[in-house]
Amino acid sequence: MISFRELHVPGTPLILGNAWDLGSARLLASLGYRAVATTSSGFAATLGRHDGQVSKDEALAHAGQLARGVRVPVSADLENGFADDPAGVAATVAEAAAVGLAGCSIEDYSAALGIYPTAAAVDRVAAAAEAARACGRDFVLTARAENLIRDNPDLADTIARLQAYQDAGADVLFAPGLRTLADVRVVVAAVDRPVNVLLVPGAPTVSELADAGVARVSVGGGFSKVGLAAVASAASELLEHGTADWQQLAERANPLIDTVFRG
Repeated sequence: MISFRELHVPGTPLILGNAWDLGSARLLASLGYRAVATTSSGFAATLGRHDGQVSKDEALAHAGQLARGVRVPVSADLENGFADDPAGVAATVAEAAAVGLAGCSIEDYSAALGIYPTAAAVDRVAAAAEAARACGRDFVLTARAENLIRDNPDLADTIARLQAYQDAGADVLFAPGLRTLADVRVVVAAVDRPVNVLLVPGAPTVSELADAGVARVSVGGGFSKVGLAAVASAASELLEHGTADWQQLAERANPLIDTVFRG
């Protein structure tokens, strides 16, 4: 099996499906996704919580279950590493590798402290990278610059952060919130590591991102929200109209269920 690292090819982006439980991970793998990732918001929703309300132990147990349950590489969304200090982030990365993950992402944002000062953020990435190299297996560290989705649309600062995270040892760079092809091209040209782009409504298409040199495309909690929206629509139809047109969609899932979950 090709390694998670080798799947990151600028211009031929890895389409990374974000799964929220083992069933969705197996479904994505069965559809041809070559790697999957967890989604912090999607997993939190399965527990009846908001994003950011899951503990490190819960996140790692969940991610480990996915890693053991599918035959493709799994990367984990580990928020801010569940720690503010570099040593704590390094410990989280070591634990992530130990549960069988192929990689993880670490953010430079804390709900309590906001976006970390650049120097502190770089120290955190450096500690995470050192832990990844010391784990005894090939482990891909993604460093996230959260500016664009945390009310700081400063692209120059975002790029400077990504460049600093690259120098600190990050393997993949990610600035969620990039929405224009022009901005994507600027970011890709400014760094020497594979770039991940979050696919959102109105963003460039995968083919356009490929032309811009992007190496990975992810969807965050998007797939899990589609699932919740479909259930809400079906449940509302039944409750408000007493009809079951939604069963047509459910019946379309039967062949998938038989194929994916057989045995």
